[in-house]
Amino acid sequence: MPGPLWLIGCGNMGGAMLTRWIADGIDPAAMTVVTRSARDLPAGVTHATTMPEGMPAIVVLAVKPQQLDQVAPDLAPRIAGAGLLISILAGVDEAALAHRFDVATIVRAMPNLPVAIGQGVVTLHSHGTDKAAKTLAADLMAPLGLVEWIEDAALFDAVTALSGCGPGFVFRFIDAMAAAGTTLGLPADQAQRLAIATVQGSATMAAGADASPAALADRVASPGGSTRQGLNVLDDGDALKRLMAATLAASERRNAEMAAEARG
Repeated sequence: MPGPLWLIGCGNMGGAMLTRWIADGIDPAAMTVVTRSARDLPAGVTHATTMPEGMPAIVVLAVKPQQLDQVAPDLAPRIAGAGLLISILAGVDEAALAHRFDVATIVRAMPNLPVAIGQGVVTLHSHGTDKAAKTLAADLMAPLGLVEWIEDAALFDAVTALSGCGPGFVFRFIDAMAAAGTTLGLPADQAQRLAIATVQGSATMAAGADASPAALADRVASPGGSTRQGLNVLDDGDALKRLMAATLAASERRNAEMAAEARG
């Protein structure tokens, strides 16, 4: 850490990031969490309900997107001239942030919830030209999981829908698998354990495989076998692909709407 880090907001995602940073060895004394009300934090982390004194080296903006204009009037004058602002606000683009905050470099970040265990995805984008600031942002995100830079800002809503919202869709898929197992007679708790372990193992295998997930699915499915019969249902008319395309498109549209709202 090059200096103090202020985490503005500490909900589910901000808290997940904080948990992982502490687990990875970042000094809690270097971090101040600013929230409107008291909350439990890891030992050593400073908590404030108003903007602290001094100048942070890094500001991580982690409030809800609709709260941006509630926090900006108090935050903006306190961080004017700061070196790096990282925003995880879905749908709030760089121009909207630059309109509110006078900082040297703005980086948009989209983490997903598994960052809490160091197995998340964080996508980054910035129009900034300060390579050191962008490297600092990437280094800060590295303990959280896979870090990917997105060069085209127009694609940020797409990656938000895919990886940012994706865990919610995967959790729903696991729940659907378990529910389907109960219709075949399995006890609900056992069906859930089996579904979770199946997805966990399959994802780990896919991550280390030399073939695409589509190819792996075909390897599992023997001609005329039970897996193939099940895949035939998912593949009929590209049913699963069409469902996921519609799901991600709905999330992407909402991100675009939130961006328009933030621009005012």
